[in-house]
Amino acid sequence: MASADGVLSGSPLKAPAIEIVNLLSDAEDSANEPAPPTDHPHEEDASTDDFRHEEWSMYEDALEGAVDDDSTEHSNRSRYVHIWRMILDNCIVLDACTVQESLAFRKLLRTEGEDKFLAETVENGSITAKKLCTAFGIRPPAFLEGQSDEAYYNLLGLGICRELSKRVKLPQYNTIDDVVTLLQKSNNIIVLTGAGISTSLGIPDFRSKTTGLYSQLQHLGLSDPQEVFDISIFREDPTIFYSIAKDILPSTSIFSPTHAFIRLLQDKSKLLTNYTQNIDNIETHAGILPSKLIQCHGSFATASCLECAYKVPCSAIYTDLKAGRVARCDRCVQSLREAKPNGGGLKRKRSYGGLPPKSHKKKREEYEDSTDDDEDYEVAVAGVMKPDITFFGEDLPDVFSQRLTLHDRDKVDLVLVIGTSLKVAPVSEVVGFLPRETPQVYISREACSHVDFDVDLLGDCDIVVAELCRRLGWELKHEMIPHESRISVELAQGYDSRYSIKVAI
Repeated sequence: MASADGVLSGSPLKAPAIEIVNLLSDAEDSANEPAPPTDHPHEEDASTDDFRHEEWSMYEDALEGAVDDDSTEHSNRSRYVHIWRMILDNCIVLDACTVQESLAFRKLLRTEGEDKFLAETVENGSITAKKLCTAFGIRPPAFLEGQSDEAYYNLLGLGICRELSKRVKLPQYNTIDDVVTLLQKSNNIIVLTGAGISTSLGIPDFRSKTTGLYSQLQHLGLSDPQEVFDISIFREDPTIFYSIAKDILPSTSIFSPTHAFIRLLQDKSKLLTNYTQNIDNIETHAGILPSKLIQCHGSFATASCLECAYKVPCSAIYTDLKAGRVARCDRCVQSLREAKPNGGGLKRKRSYGGLPPKSHKKKREEYEDSTDDDEDYEVAVAGVMKPDITFFGEDLPDVFSQRLTLHDRDKVDLVLVIGTSLKVAPVSEVVGFLPRETPQVYISREACSHVDFDVDLLGDCDIVVAELCRRLGWELKHEMIPHESRISVELAQGYDSRYSIKVAI
């Protein structure tokens, strides 16, 4: 059969931003959303090919609840049993590997390597590819039922690739004191941040079930709330984005204790790079230097015209953003005035990304003043201004992949992931791209089930970083830190390296 490398190849670091779903999730994150996942090899750089997307579109429904386990830890093995039972409760797998068999096959794969593993299993006839898929948490899809065993080879290849690409937890790091020691001795720390570090300022995150931005967008009538940040939707109808822009537009220059913590790492010459997925530009208010900051998804600092690429400070369109009104390009307006001093009939054929003009006409009329009844021609209009944030379907800035691959990867000695669920690629692939021997610590309210971090510190990000600074003897100055409160640090039941950190009542 073809190797897993042949099934999934290529680095996702230079790729359009997409939402991914953790198809290999655990029971704590079982509410999956359908979206194209992105795998991540760790060594090779290549482009994503069409075959890869075709494979995922065929098989994504078959991938369920695989396990972030360490076979040497009894507690994680118990999680494996629980997850596996959850899978079996939701589907019928008549010929599935047992938990013990699954653990043995996964260990064999990592010990022997892919080629020898396949030779000792499927190729010698000791097990079918269909059954072996279940060892990697893959449910054989109904549409393959009755097909030859070779029909399951590509699906098995996907499972093998996912397993081999997963970083294995470093066993020497397990406690909050280990994290303190790492912070003391590390001098090239990558901090990867998400919306969770700004929620204490009243800025909503995106995916919280009741308070997240996406949960508040049903009134827009979108098939998926993420479409509000889809570049093709924006080009078709920018009023959708502008209707909610005021809700995510940063309206303050204050920053959170977590931002202050990152600044403190910088002041102590420990910060290598802060990769932020946030678009609020608050890092600059906290004093993070441009040389230390990568705004992976852009920011509201500037805005550009979709027609002529004219760039302005975002403050120039702030009034329109707050009013929910589509902002137009001043330079385009001036050019049109010069071309049509009498309001004359200059017309141009408009392009709609290859889609028929009819499909756009209704939405277009909502935000364009047009008196032309011809569906192919319109009176020329000024370009729409778009804040320079990265929408789904747009490439990330080149500096993101360049900084990571050419500068940071060989220098990093500690990774802190703070306030993000790591569900948007390619930023979600950063932790898998970095050297596996580099310690990784996760700080957020909820666990990230699809990455095996060395230590998980779960709780309000501000509380967690304040407690770390207290133990380090570092002075973290911020008015939002509850200095008089007693902090509770408890080991999560069933885990050896996951902690719940909160203000004690």
